[in-house]
Amino acid sequence: MKFHLLVIVGMVIFFSLGCTKEIKSTPINNQPQSVKNMDNSVAASESFKTLEHRIHGKVSFITENGISYLEFDKSFKTENRPDLFLNLYHSNTPAKYGIKEKDYARIAPLQKISGSQRYALPNNVKLANFGFLAMWCRSFNVSFGYAGLPK
Repeated sequence: MKFHLLVIVGMVIFFSLGCTKEIKSTPINNQPQSVKNMDNSVAASESFKTLEHRIHGKVSFITENGISYLEFDKSFKTENRPDLFLNLYHSNTPAKYGIKEKDYARIAPLQKISGSQRYALPNNVKLANFGFLAMWCRSFNVSFGYAGLPK
């Protein structure tokens, strides 16, 4: 009896995972940099808000020598999950699930789950064209949390 139940549960899980659609997106080649004490022109700081998985800390939007950066403060922390990315979304309302490639611009993969880190924005990305920054898990197509953008 237990064996039959185990087989049925295993088959349901196997077919559920096998029927999910693979999400493909085009990454922007961008590597984060370590944050050291630097003189920065900070346009604004925003706190992360949780959507699906716990996330907290602040992100600052900085311009330095004509280059825009996202900089996480030392209190930044999120859960350790696979395939995490930082994306800028065109809408003003964050979505937890069902995110489509046309909805965002990928900034970079998340390099660590806690502490200070810095990401350069590509030259063709202007914050004014986006509504918010979110941490997104590509494997499960779910947003962990988000922060608003300076207006």
